[in-house]
Amino acid sequence: MTPFRPGNNRSLNLEDIAAKAGVSRSTVSRVINNSPNVSAQTRQRVLEVIEAEGFAPNPAARALVTQRTQVIGVVIPQIPAVVFEDAYYFPTLLQGVSRVANQHDYAMLLWLGQSDQDEERFYKRIERNRLMDGVILASAPSDDPLIEHFLRTDTPFVMVERAERHRDRISYVSVDNIAAAQQAVTHLIRLGRRRIGTITGKLAIPDGRDRLEGYRRALYEAGLPLDPALIVEGDFTHRSGYEGMKRLLEQRVDALFAASDITARGALLAMQEAGVCVPDDVAVVGFDDLATATQVTPPLTTVRQPIEEKGARAAELLIRLIEGSLHGPQQILLPTQLVIRQSCGASKSTT
Repeated sequence: MTPFRPGNNRSLNLEDIAAKAGVSRSTVSRVINNSPNVSAQTRQRVLEVIEAEGFAPNPAARALVTQRTQVIGVVIPQIPAVVFEDAYYFPTLLQGVSRVANQHDYAMLLWLGQSDQDEERFYKRIERNRLMDGVILASAPSDDPLIEHFLRTDTPFVMVERAERHRDRISYVSVDNIAAAQQAVTHLIRLGRRRIGTITGKLAIPDGRDRLEGYRRALYEAGLPLDPALIVEGDFTHRSGYEGMKRLLEQRVDALFAASDITARGALLAMQEAGVCVPDDVAVVGFDDLATATQVTPPLTTVRQPIEEKGARAAELLIRLIEGSLHGPQQILLPTQLVIRQSCGASKSTT
């Protein structure tokens, strides 16, 4: 017979742990499921045996008792090519989610969007999934069908954007995109720029619409006209920045506010190809402060938002909702900062 070695827990069950700890099977079950009806001394003895034996409880059995799976879902309704285009924003957001999930002994299940023809199937799979205790919804349009589904089924969920509909029922973690964008455009105005174009983010998403609204408010406060020809709809991608900047160059803009750093990078490429000098001919400000902001030439002035903290705070909020330590919608806005670099033509001392 092969002797048992710690960590080889295939044959161990609750009865084995109970026998080794000198307690009943029900006591072991209460310890595993964090029941308060166990003395501290007994709990410690059982946990020491579990640790020594490398015992891992059957997750399916545990879920039957606790009605929880210790799994949170992260849904990003974007195709993988978009999610990982910048190799920074979404991976950094997920890093924050993962860190907090691990701290609370939760696993993370990631859902990435599909092509248009597979969209309905994508949403149906999420709606039918029974593994998740709750969901973080990132970069979702305001009319995303999952929002109505989660509200209807009382599924705990947190958005990583400002909620526009059902605001009194939805928890979210975001930044004040309107104020941040307004600050960025106002900075360009103070530098003497007057024909300021913008390449927007995806306008189906609150972040995209809010950054456009901030652009509009900055012009209004400065008494500058709002010229529709200087607004190009984009989708946060490099391609939309590249193509959008070609259109704006025809309008003889002297500045650009890009709704993301990746969009700004595409715009910089278009200007380089056209022989346009940045910032002498066109000043540029982006949004996010991704790693790419310091890798482009010239380095990019941009709005810094705490991406990893957004993911971490969303995960912390979701787990508290799942475990019942928090009730009712919670809405958190994190601070942003305008980071001045060479692309806008200003030094820190002039702002």
